[in-house]
Amino acid sequence: MSGFPVTSLAESTHSHPCKYEQPRCAGSECWRASRRRSPALPAPPSRSVWAPPLPVSPSGASDASGAGASPLRPPPGSPASAACILNPPSRLVITMAAVDRFSLLYREISRSCSFYIEALAIVGAWYTVRKCVSLALDTYSALRLHVIPRLSGEIDLVRKYGKWAVVTGSTDGIGKAYAEQLAKHGVNIILVSRNKEKLEAVSRSISETYKVETDFIVADFSKGRELYPAIKEALKDREIGILVNNVGIFYAHTDYFTNVSEDTLWDLIHVNIASATMMTHIVLPSMVKKRKGAIVNLSSGVCCQPTPMLTVYGASKSYLDYFSRSLHYEYASKGIFIQSLMPFVTCTNMVAFSSTMSKRSILFPTAEEYASHAVSTLGLSIRTTGYWKHAIQWTLGECLPEWMWAWFALYLSRILRKEALAAKAK
Repeated sequence: MSGFPVTSLAESTHSHPCKYEQPRCAGSECWRASRRRSPALPAPPSRSVWAPPLPVSPSGASDASGAGASPLRPPPGSPASAACILNPPSRLVITMAAVDRFSLLYREISRSCSFYIEALAIVGAWYTVRKCVSLALDTYSALRLHVIPRLSGEIDLVRKYGKWAVVTGSTDGIGKAYAEQLAKHGVNIILVSRNKEKLEAVSRSISETYKVETDFIVADFSKGRELYPAIKEALKDREIGILVNNVGIFYAHTDYFTNVSEDTLWDLIHVNIASATMMTHIVLPSMVKKRKGAIVNLSSGVCCQPTPMLTVYGASKSYLDYFSRSLHYEYASKGIFIQSLMPFVTCTNMVAFSSTMSKRSILFPTAEEYASHAVSTLGLSIRTTGYWKHAIQWTLGECLPEWMWAWFALYLSRILRKEALAAKAK
């Protein structure tokens, strides 16, 4: 097999003064042209690689101008034709000539990775669409809960659920305000609390103001299971359409778990957990028979994430949240609507230990403001804060990592504890 040597292109790094560029020039012509300008220029390297012979025509002569000729060959008779040797168009030679070009190298890598790039593009598009849909649904939910009900007419709660509503813990705070809002819709009210004098006063006030029937039951839920038979007997002949499990107790102030007394721990269990469970068990069977009714359980925004120094209180409210959601799915097919309300701080006696939280502000609404918004969400959402400003706080709380929420809650709780202890020492 015949052939001829050519100078290696990988080793030819000198500039090309001749009119042919690599790989068309083997280097000799360039060297001679440069030599005329700079006599000290060393000779080109003699290391060579093998190149296949030129195409041969049927007559046996090399085909320099026909179809077999390479477009890289210099024109016949040119001054450089004797020095510049044609290299055939092979992948090896082209790669050797352009291996130092980053753009070509990048294109080659991109071509080999095109499948992975397309896969990542699909994943990115799916994630973007998912986030956009989620944002659209959240926006619609917020408008449906906190804007549209305020603009539309009032819902006929009596026709939708029933004539009577039972509200526990109804002589102060959110319980009293919620009972007043239900009475404003024409619902008769049964108040359940432990202070008879307050019950009589609130019952009379609601009856005179809203022109509805009222009644009350004296019950101290911290006593445990002994009081529920009497409550069941008092409610057996009433058409209960709405039950609001509002009664609950808080710590005297934020504190460490080991500092909380045993009596307080048992009260938290009896009042915050057992009362809602047993009251629901008393009222729900009659609702199922009528195939209509609503139960509202007052949970808390502290169950958004673990909240130190409110450990048992937060756990009891988390129980109510889980209990409400599970029970709704269990009885929704029977016409029963069960809602978990999760308010953040409202200005009530429960937070009277803090002069900051007991004052109304842009973040801390009054019980009346909160109840007015919360009643409008009844029948629309099974799990809500009940108030649009609290909904913003909930969204921000969910976005925080758990460790950041816990750190901030612990920091704030320590400040509130110092404030309460200082006020108690005076």
